[in-house]
Amino acid sequence: MSGDLATWPGLPYALLFLEWEARFPQEWTRHAKSWGTKQSLIRDMARSHQDEAVKAKLTDLVEIVVRRAYRCKDREYVRVARAVDSADLRGRLDRAVDSDSPWARYQAGYVLWLLDHPELPNTRHVWRAWVAGQAAALI
Repeated sequence: MSGDLATWPGLPYALLFLEWEARFPQEWTRHAKSWGTKQSLIRDMARSHQDEAVKAKLTDLVEIVVRRAYRCKDREYVRVARAVDSADLRGRLDRAVDSDSPWARYQAGYVLWLLDHPELPNTRHVWRAWVAGQAAALI
């Protein structure tokens, strides 16, 4: 992608690609698996200025991703969460933390914690410390 995200003609297709992977992971893996493309698109979405419609779609994607079992490059969605941080996103993440799914509880809790600590990088070390309950030592 080059230029402004809002005027990029490929934006609807990029969002559709990410939504396909988020909602139908097995089919996506069978037909379109490209972890590098997924990572690049997520990073582009997080770096660019988004209009309200794109922010809404990205908020939906963050919610979908934290509620499912982790897939390759999902950690990149923290960038998106930071870029579209809002009361709506935090409310959705709070509901995921209260869900019956252990995946949702951990992933949503971690994203919320990183939203509250923007100075921390989203690394495996930080994730492991947070899961182990040692995150306070990082701040």
